[in-house]
Amino acid sequence: MEFIARAKFARFSYRKVGQVLGLIRGKPVLDAMGMLPWVPRACRVLVGKTLKSAISNAGKTADPARFKVSQAWVNFGPTLKRVMPKAMGARAMFKRKTSHLTIIVSDN
Repeated sequence: MEFIARAKFARFSYRKVGQVLGLIRGKPVLDAMGMLPWVPRACRVLVGKTLKSAISNAGKTADPARFKVSQAWVNFGPTLKRVMPKAMGARAMFKRKTSHLTIIVSDN
C-alpha cells in the first residue's frame, strides 16, 4: 500500500530540493532518515518532516522499517518577485523560488 505526503509552497529552490530527494529515492525509510542529518542542504529539514508525515499517514501501528521511499519528486511553485534597492535610487528585481514536493512510501 502507498502513503503520500506533500509539502506545498516551500521556500526552497526546486533544484536544491530535487538534489536531496534524489539521494533518498528508492531507499528504505530508516536509511533515508539516517542519511538526512548529514546532507549539507537547508531543505533537509523540510524533506525529513515530509517523510515523517508520509510514514505517519500509514497509521500509528505501522512499522517504519518495512517501508521504502518508492517515489519522490519536486515541482515548481509560484515565484515571489522582490525588489532590492540599488545605487542612485534604482532598483533590481530578484525572484524567490518556491517548490511543491511529494513523497510516496510503500510497503513492498
